[in-house]
Amino acid sequence: MSTFIGDELGQPVQVINKRGAGTLLASNYILGRPHDGYTIYASGFSPYLSNSILEGNADFTIDDFAYLNFQWFDEDIIALNKDSEYKSLPELLEAIRTKPKTVRASVVRGSAGHLMAKLLLEVNGIPQENLNLVAYNGGGLARAAVAGGVVDYIVISAEGTESIREYIRPLAIVSNQRNPIWDAPTLNEALAPMGVSVPILPGTIRGFATTAEFKRNYPQRFTKIVEAIQRALESKELKNILDRSAIGSRWTGPERSEIMMKETFSIFENYSYLLKM
Repeated sequence: MSTFIGDELGQPVQVINKRGAGTLLASNYILGRPHDGYTIYASGFSPYLSNSILEGNADFTIDDFAYLNFQWFDEDIIALNKDSEYKSLPELLEAIRTKPKTVRASVVRGSAGHLMAKLLLEVNGIPQENLNLVAYNGGGLARAAVAGGVVDYIVISAEGTESIREYIRPLAIVSNQRNPIWDAPTLNEALAPMGVSVPILPGTIRGFATTAEFKRNYPQRFTKIVEAIQRALESKELKNILDRSAIGSRWTGPERSEIMMKETFSIFENYSYLLKM
């Protein structure tokens, strides 16, 4: 989106990738820059920002950022390697219960899928140590593990998983509604035979933010950036580009984005103890 935002702001936008530690390095970089509006944060704010804070690794809070717009929302999928012996989610969970250490799973470290993998064991009374859970630092590695049969199943963002569709079998979508792209029940539909249900954790939420200090010091500049992003998202050309890349283009706005950030942080805060187990 950099070209389109740059056109609206009247100056080029340079993209700098700050990888590592589940967005912690990028967050620290943003907070360490001058609070003048010339550095905008593009990231997956939920759950990564939340988990950086909840795991005790961050010296900041969600209130240190001012959210411009959340535009790309994803939901997680639970999927088996296509050659797996398991046929359903209850069968998979029962194998973890009765055959400790024999079932392997891949997740992205600190993601909603990481937390959901642990929550599924928790609500079913299955010891966490029964599952060989491999937490990768990126989705590509986690998906390659299940596609190659290194692990039995994966819990990860559904978008992006289309690339390994031929190597997996979906068991459930972590949502309250079925996804027409995937032939799978919702998570609680899949769990119904076990007589349990789980809260639906929101998947990755991506968008843009600045520092809260910048918004306080330069409210007019903050508004100018908000309006530039909104106008950029109204571009049919940009929308076509984003649609072709399966990237979200929703306009949520600062107020609703801030509310969503606080709501999702509260959800992850309730279950963050599982990521420490």
